[in-house]
Amino acid sequence: MKHALSPAAFCTLLSVTLILSPLVLSADQPQYPKSVEKKLYADDVRGKPAPNFQVQQWLTDEPDRKGKVVLIDFWATWCPPCRATIPELNTFQAKFKDDLTVIGVSDETPDVLKAFMAKTEMKYAVATDPDGKMKQAINVAGIPHVLIISTDGIVRWQGFPLSDEEPLTAEIVKQVIDADPGVAARHAAAGGQGSAPAHP
Repeated sequence: MKHALSPAAFCTLLSVTLILSPLVLSADQPQYPKSVEKKLYADDVRGKPAPNFQVQQWLTDEPDRKGKVVLIDFWATWCPPCRATIPELNTFQAKFKDDLTVIGVSDETPDVLKAFMAKTEMKYAVATDPDGKMKQAINVAGIPHVLIISTDGIVRWQGFPLSDEEPLTAEIVKQVIDADPGVAARHAAAGGQGSAPAHP
């Protein structure tokens, strides 16, 4: 014998389904990295709008940032950990070249940066901000200091990239890219499948 749901029971079941559905869907979607308790050496702007992007001069061609995740590295040529970070940033730019723009920003003079770049392989964009406007906007007190910014202008990761507490890894960069709907939208507009490509 079949038991039909009463109208009241059906409405209750439908309501529960509609309430739970978004929770199930959101659980399946990639998420941005969670903030980790750590020393930042700057104002904590994770989950907040990034400082206005402003540099005085590009030492490379100005990169395309539209529809891409942007990684800004505040650095200097005299800084040993900054120099140690360069090979990893080269790797990130090469590995995620379609979806990531890496930019090194220094407050040193163009001549100092050009001399350094002539003998050091830097496979990403470099610019000078001699007034340190972006650094001052978030009170950076130690370098290197990295911001990873999603296409909506929000900082999704921040910190000292060589930190023992939370070192910056390719997995973290990938997590930001995969969670960013702006990246997926750019792929869709270019004739893709409407989602960011998988990165090995």
